[in-house]
Amino acid sequence: MVMFLFLVVALAVVVAAVTLAVVGGGDHGPLPEVAPERLQDPLPLDRPVGRTDIDALRFPLAVRGYRMADVDDALNRVGAELAERDARIADLESALAGARATAHAPLDKPGREEGPR
Repeated sequence: MVMFLFLVVALAVVVAAVTLAVVGGGDHGPLPEVAPERLQDPLPLDRPVGRTDIDALRFPLAVRGYRMADVDDALNRVGAELAERDARIADLESALAGARATAHAPLDKPGREEGPR
């Protein structure tokens, strides 16, 4: 029984010493604040975002899930590039429709009369 009480007291002393060292009771002061984890591989700025960039995108975990700022930045970037691509596709489709319309238009050749022969 005496040995059990000694072990409990020794354990309490060790836990108290570790707690004081972590909280700031040690010679070196409290533990420094840890910088928040940041997105390691952001989306490329020098070229359009591709499928492999999205597949490789991994957000660092925060206390309550993902860092909202990192997710918002990535979604804003992808949304802007999708809007730019949609506008480019619309321009190309209208140019294609115009080219098809001029290609199928009847050709007026001067000096030639149309009619039955």
